[in-house]
Amino acid sequence: MGDEIYIKADPDIKDLLPGYLENRRKDIELIKKALEAEDWQEIKTIGHRMKGSGASYGFVDISQLGKAIEEAAHNQDKEKIKDATRELEKYLSRVRIAG
Repeated sequence: MGDEIYIKADPDIKDLLPGYLENRRKDIELIKKALEAEDWQEIKTIGHRMKGSGASYGFVDISQLGKAIEEAAHNQDKEKIKDATRELEKYLSRVRIAG
C-alpha cells in the first residue's frame, strides 16, 4: 500500500493502543449520529476527549482532529465536523503501531 502511518509505541502502553484506536472508530459513529440529531454538546465532548487523549497515546493527529471537531461543534459547523470526521476515518485506516 505504501501510505501507512507508523507510530512508535511506548512499550508501557502498547497493549492499550488497539483498544484506544477501536474506541476512536466508535467515536466516528457516535459523531455521525450526534450530527444527525444536531447534538452539538455530544460532538464537542467527543472532540474534547480526543483532543486530550490522542497525544498521550502517541497519536498527535487524533488530538489535532479532536480539537477541530470540538471547535466545529462549538460553532455548529456541520461541514467542518464532517471534514474532520472523514480525516479521522482516513487516519485510522492508515495508522499502524510499530515496535
